[in-house]
Amino acid sequence: MKITTATRFAVVAAAVVLTLTSCAGTAAPAAPAAPATKQADSLAIEGAWMKAADGGMSAAFGVLENTGDEDVTIVSAATPASATVELHETVANDAGEMVMQETDGGYVVPAGDSFELAPGANHIMLMGLANPVKAGDEVTFTLTLSDGSTFEFDAPAKDFSGGNESYEGDTDMDN
Repeated sequence: MKITTATRFAVVAAAVVLTLTSCAGTAAPAAPAAPATKQADSLAIEGAWMKAADGGMSAAFGVLENTGDEDVTIVSAATPASATVELHETVANDAGEMVMQETDGGYVVPAGDSFELAPGANHIMLMGLANPVKAGDEVTFTLTLSDGSTFEFDAPAKDFSGGNESYEGDTDMDN
């Protein structure tokens, strides 16, 4: 069988065309996606502190700051200092008295704004302290946010004689 130059050229050209068309169908690998921003990345706290207590209940305070472009929702809090930790708010009861109760839905820290935790207002409530918390002790708190990320901060304990609020619901806080 005799192969002419024209035939050889046609075979090589066909091979080149097949190679080029198979490469054209292969997409370049996608660049890795930028990591999603977590709500915790835009959260900070100023002036964090908690009430010193020998047992029973205590509370934590400070000003939460959101430096991000989206609202941050705090759905829960935890600390090794207490078995039970709740996010509390101040509301009027049926008699018109201002009382504390667990908030429904957590705290929303607006984008580019702050949210204050203060005695007699919104606060992080600790019930059933594991041990006495003395003035000067530092207690670590972990806030869980609606996107699943967490934000941790330390709060020094301070003597504070205020905060003798009324609470709605179960008031057996020594457990």
